[in-house]
Amino acid sequence: MRTVPISDADDPRVAPYVSIRERDLAGRSDGRFIVEGKVTLSILLERSRFEIESVFIGRSRLEPLSEILAQVPPEVPVYVAPQAVMDQVAGFPIHRGVLACARKGQPFGVEKLLDAETLLVLNGISNHDNVGAAFRNAAAFGAGGVLLDEQSCDPLYRKSIRVSAGAALWLPFVQAGQGEDHITGLQSAGFDIWAMTPRTTAAELHQLKPSAKTAILLGPEGPGLEDALIDRCRPVRIAMAGGFDSINVATAGAIALAYCHATSMAGDD
Repeated sequence: MRTVPISDADDPRVAPYVSIRERDLAGRSDGRFIVEGKVTLSILLERSRFEIESVFIGRSRLEPLSEILAQVPPEVPVYVAPQAVMDQVAGFPIHRGVLACARKGQPFGVEKLLDAETLLVLNGISNHDNVGAAFRNAAAFGAGGVLLDEQSCDPLYRKSIRVSAGAALWLPFVQAGQGEDHITGLQSAGFDIWAMTPRTTAAELHQLKPSAKTAILLGPEGPGLEDALIDRCRPVRIAMAGGFDSINVATAGAIALAYCHATSMAGDD
């Protein structure tokens, strides 16, 4: 482990970490992204497909994180700073005292996902917490990957990674195109696409049997999926108590994914 002391917030070596909240929201154009926290740093080092560029930690975290930091490749610098300097660089208090910078590299093509039995497809999901939770659910219930349209937020946004419990760092995903393109491509590849909707005319989830290849399509909270997209797929709803017709989008995805996973496991038995 190559530790490098940082005593000045203007040190150019920690430039990727400057004002990270504002830079993340504005969108980074340099192919980098920031990971925050002990758990996600561990996953970035142990099973991520992304190249780590540097680590930036508070001085007090050096000893407690020694086992994790021992996994940092020798050519990757570990910048160590007093907490006050770290906070000044980041632009807000970094309570966890753990940051890392990685590179996105070349994105996957959609063909990377087409051999999966179950996919999660996100359309217009602009909330970072929901995207992160959707990735966590997809990983928990054995989805083979996640397909996002261009309007959905970046799963490698710092908060999305943290909410995903690091799943966004290793679960295959593709972010490209529009919902119409996704439906056409997935149907051509043999996927039965379940468009999750509160429509009363939609089939109830528990009455369905997943196909050999099933894609769960989720839309934004509030407006939901556009009718034109739903009508090209199999409309599916989750039965709920009377007088209530909607739940959080990530929760809806979790229920549908869990049902597919449980049904698949029962079939294997």
